[in-house]
Amino acid sequence: MVEVIVLAEGQTEEQFIKRVVAPVLRPLRVFVKPQLLNTSPNAQGGAVTFDRLQWNARNTLKGHPDAILTTFLDLYALDTGFPAFAEAKSKTNVHERVACLETALHQQIIQGAGCRPERFIPHIQPYEFEGLLFADVEALCAIEPEWHAFCERLARIREGFATPEHINDGYASKPSQRLANLLRPQYRKTRHGPLAAERITLAVMETQCGHFRGWMDTLRAACPGHHKAVS
Repeated sequence: MVEVIVLAEGQTEEQFIKRVVAPVLRPLRVFVKPQLLNTSPNAQGGAVTFDRLQWNARNTLKGHPDAILTTFLDLYALDTGFPAFAEAKSKTNVHERVACLETALHQQIIQGAGCRPERFIPHIQPYEFEGLLFADVEALCAIEPEWHAFCERLARIREGFATPEHINDGYASKPSQRLANLLRPQYRKTRHGPLAAERITLAVMETQCGHFRGWMDTLRAACPGHHKAVS
């Protein structure tokens, strides 16, 4: 078996990993465990600065020498202190932007922890978790009976972008804000997010969200026979 620890940005992402991602990988003997970032001695979740992430990553890698570490962070509102932030911001293609950030993040975390490169898998989701929910707006709208009235409008939003991962990152136009502004009863991230993801399924998300699919494929490749534990 292989243990994969996922540093999650918040409670919604934590539940998504636990309830949707982990069960899919368990038959491959890849055991995924979400872990909220420690943001202070007595707090978890919240603002993710690079210093906080690096501190958590170093401690986790050293404290779990047989595990692989990965992240599930939103590109939207990513802290400007992340490595290669300015370089990435200049790229207009969102997938090139996250690739630039992930490459630099991988290098910095590996150097800081002093571990083998394969023990850290960086993942930054464009633009945020809620983008994945636009992979199937009909399934999303089945969560609350009243939401069916908004399905056509959500479908038009989805059709306006190449993929759900391209739904953009302005405050009013980021995926989560679009849902909060449109849906009644209002979209509640921690309540509705994991429920919608379960109904939509990973398989559907992966057919439309290429960057997310790449992360899942990398986790699948961590199955026994591919991983050698190194402290």
